[in-house]
Amino acid sequence: MGGLTTADGRRVRTGLLFRSAALDGLEGADVSEFTRLGIRTVYDLRTETERTARPDRVPSDARYVVVDVLDGLGGHSPGEIQEAMRNPTLAREAFRDGKGTAMFVAQYRAFISLDSARGAFGRVFRDLADEGCRPALIHCMGGKDRTGWAAASLQLLLGVPADLVMTDFMASNESLRPMFQGFFDDFEARGGDPELIAEFLWVRPAYLEAALEEMRSSFGTIERYFEDGLGLDQQALRGLRTAFLESI
Repeated sequence: MGGLTTADGRRVRTGLLFRSAALDGLEGADVSEFTRLGIRTVYDLRTETERTARPDRVPSDARYVVVDVLDGLGGHSPGEIQEAMRNPTLAREAFRDGKGTAMFVAQYRAFISLDSARGAFGRVFRDLADEGCRPALIHCMGGKDRTGWAAASLQLLLGVPADLVMTDFMASNESLRPMFQGFFDDFEARGGDPELIAEFLWVRPAYLEAALEEMRSSFGTIERYFEDGLGLDQQALRGLRTAFLESI
């Protein structure tokens, strides 16, 4: 995460924060690349069910921190959604007639309103203000939703214009296309309509917009969200800006 230009002409530093899908497949050449990046801390944003089903493989020299964003979320959990993706009958019941889109809009709102979400994101950003925790890597299951909001909110705090933040958010679709194609192919082979699961395999502008609307409704500004919602003090905010912004 980095490289974007802020409204005042500064640039977000690269090499300090990385995004990823789950690390359960980290092996071989990928381990060497992980080591080359110098990652000190890995933040796993997934639920307990997700972590149990697909535990991370984190090299021993990196600290592994669980920060469950959706702990206690009612309704469809990420694990339940993944199960439905393997069963076209369940998927039709759960996701048809716009239910899938509505589910993800509600989930993005929960990134702001849920106590566990504010606690998890607050922990991540307080740590990132500390040089000893960087470089760091954040991930959920696909690296696009919980991880996407974490990246977007930090970029907004740093002063990146909203349109650039949205463009960066939507770039996940192309980055993840090779990984997700297998889900589409498998679902179709089981007799399902791939379009039924497209609404939550891909990110949509409406998802980030829902989180932003919830953030503004609850806190007014991104700064108040970080202060009042996530519990960061002025010292931590200065630490983030000093670390992640190149001087003009």
